[in-house]
Amino acid sequence: MSAGADTGGDIRILAVDDHRLLREALCELLELYEGLTVVAQADDGPGGVRMAGLHRPDVVLLDVEMPGPGPLANLRGIRQAAPGARIIMLTMHDDRRLIDSLLSAGAMGYLHKETDREVLVAAIRSAMAGGTMMFLPRTSGSGPDRGREPDPADTLTLRERELMELVAQGLSNRQIGSRLGITEGTVKRHLRNIFDKLGATSRLDAVNRMHPPRRY
Repeated sequence: MSAGADTGGDIRILAVDDHRLLREALCELLELYEGLTVVAQADDGPGGVRMAGLHRPDVVLLDVEMPGPGPLANLRGIRQAAPGARIIMLTMHDDRRLIDSLLSAGAMGYLHKETDREVLVAAIRSAMAGGTMMFLPRTSGSGPDRGREPDPADTLTLRERELMELVAQGLSNRQIGSRLGITEGTVKRHLRNIFDKLGATSRLDAVNRMHPPRRY
């Protein structure tokens, strides 16, 4: 077991991606967030397995398409090397069978690389709480009517937007209430209203809908 979030410390992260620029940019981004620490990087599956065994991270961000034995073998190797690590797959693919096979093999999440940075951070924090999440880009419409489609986020009040920014940071209802000077019950009431407006079914789904996909 790592000495990270389970003991109240930072969430310790291993990033595994063969694209160096993307991987390093991702690590620099994560280091900007309070409570997140990147402890190691690797540029292929076998390297990821070695780093997982050496550092025992809390969370592994694992690219699907890399040189080596393939995503399932990489996932299983990391789980064997660091059984306590939560593994979130990062990919450019949205193949449903691949997603199902990786989730069945123990992945805690599956995020498209176009996901918003706030969604990524929320997914990391959610994984530490035992949540399983998936983010795929919404299918965009085409044609002349596309530009007139309303943004559901525009229906939120200023307070609701403020609250959603804290949800995206992975704060609990109690922490959000403390930050905003409102009760936990009021936070829950706001969230119910937000879910109704956005058509969301969960906190992560609401964050997804608030933040249109873009590359991190």
